[in-house]
Amino acid sequence: MTLYNELIEYERAGNCIKVGLVGSGQMGEGLVCQMESMHGMKAYAIADVVPGRAIQVYQSAEVPLEQVVETDDVGLAAQALSEGKRVATTQSSLLAKIPNLDIIVEATGVPEVGARVALDAILGRKHVLQMNVETDATVGYYLRQMANAAKVVYTLTAGDEPGTTMELFDFAASLGFEVVCAGKGKNNPLNRASNPDTTAEKARAQMMNPKMLASFEDGTKTMVEMTSLGNAIGFVPDIRGMHGPEVTHKTLSNVFIPKKDGGILNKSGVVEYGLGVAPGVFVIFTTDHPKLARDLKYLKVSGDGPYWALFRPYHLTSLETPISIARAVLKGETTVATDIPPVAETITVAKKDLRAGDVIDGLGGFSVYGMIERADVARQENLLPLGLAPGSRLRNDIPLGAPVTYADVELDDSLTILHLRRLQDQQL
Repeated sequence: MTLYNELIEYERAGNCIKVGLVGSGQMGEGLVCQMESMHGMKAYAIADVVPGRAIQVYQSAEVPLEQVVETDDVGLAAQALSEGKRVATTQSSLLAKIPNLDIIVEATGVPEVGARVALDAILGRKHVLQMNVETDATVGYYLRQMANAAKVVYTLTAGDEPGTTMELFDFAASLGFEVVCAGKGKNNPLNRASNPDTTAEKARAQMMNPKMLASFEDGTKTMVEMTSLGNAIGFVPDIRGMHGPEVTHKTLSNVFIPKKDGGILNKSGVVEYGLGVAPGVFVIFTTDHPKLARDLKYLKVSGDGPYWALFRPYHLTSLETPISIARAVLKGETTVATDIPPVAETITVAKKDLRAGDVIDGLGGFSVYGMIERADVARQENLLPLGLAPGSRLRNDIPLGAPVTYADVELDDSLTILHLRRLQDQQL
């Protein structure tokens, strides 16, 4: 049965996947609106720290306000859901306690919040759809193990680049092709100095959070996304920060291949990004079987051999997330997650000259940006994972462009993400 028909049958049987959402910004709002047009799935609870924001999202999705109950009380929230009503709250911790929610979607982009929400959901025996790749790149391996032990699904989402690229990788690898590179197009020209001030006007015009736009422009988002993908499939960055060349969909199979064959890569089995192919994702694969090579040429797959490219020219971000929600709840399936010891890390790099005593701000802020590195190198050099950086106080001066180490910072021991990371590190 197709997923579409399964959702229809689920609804006809009087069922509905009850989704709880934490974070109702640009991505969260799009997700809620998309689910309202679907069979068998709705946002039944929305948590956002900004008072009134959850109500605004329900209004945007055209949910009648008489069906929405604003409350921070778990008993009233559970009663509202049992009556078929929706819940709006400012308390993200409330959602894991509501017994009649099926899955929690985390969409804040704040590493600490993502860790706390996922942990609460797993302890509450609820599935977790992690849109927060910043959290996943830092502690996704441990959260996945916890979820498996609790017999719930922890997964990233279809529509975001890790999930969309994973679909191409799974297709090619399952057929027995050797995948040499997997990656994405970067949406904005790389500007390591980008910050909320420089993006303010552009973000306002695009109705975006300026910090989110800055994290796109300074490369952090790309580094984090490819860290999560690399950890899921066991692919490392070829060099620190990856290469990021200018490419087109027609040149992918000539560029992202080993140097011995005319490309830019030092090795196979790497994650990468390219400028000029956004918002697409790609995998490059090879085969030495002459019949398969002939068929690939006959079928006009991009490439002249022995390397070919599978390229998807779009990803629909949160609008595709319901696909992963349905697969997790109805089928117990994972879109993408880290089931092997992590091989990649997003490390912390100074965006400007930093001074001892400074407190590192959030991702897409003024202090730091992320760079992907091999996990073994990050451990050897004691490099600070980016997801642990926000709120850390510097012990030492750090010059522009230099990586930040654990020894350079005082970490906030109250953070959930720090405790999870320490537990994760004990297993590696």
